[in-house]
Amino acid sequence: MKEMEGISLMMVTKNGTTKKSAAQSFKDVRRNGLIAIRLEDNDELLSALFVQDEDSVMLTTQCGQSIRFSHNDVREMGRTAAGVIGMKLDKGDLIVAADKIPTGTKNAELLIMTANGYGKKTKISEYKIQKRGGSGIKTVKVTDKTGKLMVARIVTTENEELLAVSKDSQVIRTEISSIPTLGRDTQGVRIMKLREGDTLASFNLL
Repeated sequence: MKEMEGISLMMVTKNGTTKKSAAQSFKDVRRNGLIAIRLEDNDELLSALFVQDEDSVMLTTQCGQSIRFSHNDVREMGRTAAGVIGMKLDKGDLIVAADKIPTGTKNAELLIMTANGYGKKTKISEYKIQKRGGSGIKTVKVTDKTGKLMVARIVTTENEELLAVSKDSQVIRTEISSIPTLGRDTQGVRIMKLREGDTLASFNLL
């Protein structure tokens, strides 16, 4: 299929493994599915992204670290391969988010939210492209007050609103422009006031 030429599928696991396969290798999917990646014990697939050209990829952990690297730093592999290290994690840390910065994207920011409803945006220019396999750099100051980082997404001027949902089904909808842009080594501001015992589950961009 011509429309799939030059496009790869980048997969990321919670333990920091990344794998890239040609999108064309998934063009004929059987009814019972295809193997996309061979997972190690106690690991699971977190995200799958279509990448091409000079796209870069951002991985973010629950303890507040992020790494940005070019998708070209990961070679294409067969569907049954296990992949390579995308990010080196400290003991007890896990990848919670993976997103891409498409080629030519301008004024993009990384929007994060923590378990206790804190969040912020940080300019992508603060995240220089590194080689894959490093431990990354701090993207948020995680404290008992904020709770662990839960979600992170790349946002541009095309994204207008955020819809956040808690584990106890509390929902808020807010304008992304109302969320402050802050440096990496900050904890952010309270975006969602949660009831006692409740935590953030996820958010979507509108």
